[in-house]
Amino acid sequence: MRTLVAWVGRTCLSLGGWRVVGGKPEADRYVLIAAPHTTNWDFPLTLLYGMALGIWPAWIGKHTLFRFPLGVFFRALRGIPVVRGTPANLVHELAAQFASHDQLVLLMPPEGTRSRAAYWKSGFYFVARGANVPVAMGFLDYGRREGGIGPLLYPSDDVRADMEKLRAFYAGKFGLYPKLQGPVRLRVEDEPASGVPVVDLHEPSSAARERL
Repeated sequence: MRTLVAWVGRTCLSLGGWRVVGGKPEADRYVLIAAPHTTNWDFPLTLLYGMALGIWPAWIGKHTLFRFPLGVFFRALRGIPVVRGTPANLVHELAAQFASHDQLVLLMPPEGTRSRAAYWKSGFYFVARGANVPVAMGFLDYGRREGGIGPLLYPSDDVRADMEKLRAFYAGKFGLYPKLQGPVRLRVEDEPASGVPVVDLHEPSSAARERL
């Protein structure tokens, strides 16, 4: 079945003129990000790449999407319902998901919107750091018509140094609408030089919610 799914994924991508780059990460648990994100086509393309690489990631969606009867279908597709509006609590909840799974790939698009934004959403980073799992650098490059997964990033205590690695990887990769791409940057990087604050996953504050 896995071979068939991989064949379907690669065939669909090939018919669309896309090329698969890289392979499946050598890790059982990780947060998978996908960038750049400038169109609704990014999500189905990302799922096709996951199929081609033998990955069926879990993903998060607004809780109202999971009402009966469609909720049964979305859960079968590994969807995880969440209530938006409490980002810090959400980070803690998603990080805890990894503790109860020996194998888990959680897809979290860091841009959070198809429009240009000044910062990436930092949830993916703090979920990975809180769960002590790596971040897999997934990408779709419409310029080269290729996509896949690059190296793994293991979050450290130095957010800026970690983000420099992400910036280096995503440099030169363009979405369908490049003008909608924002910088690969987290809000916490622009906070006072006294140090980058750490989000407390157990006692979320209003300041923490603002950073996520």
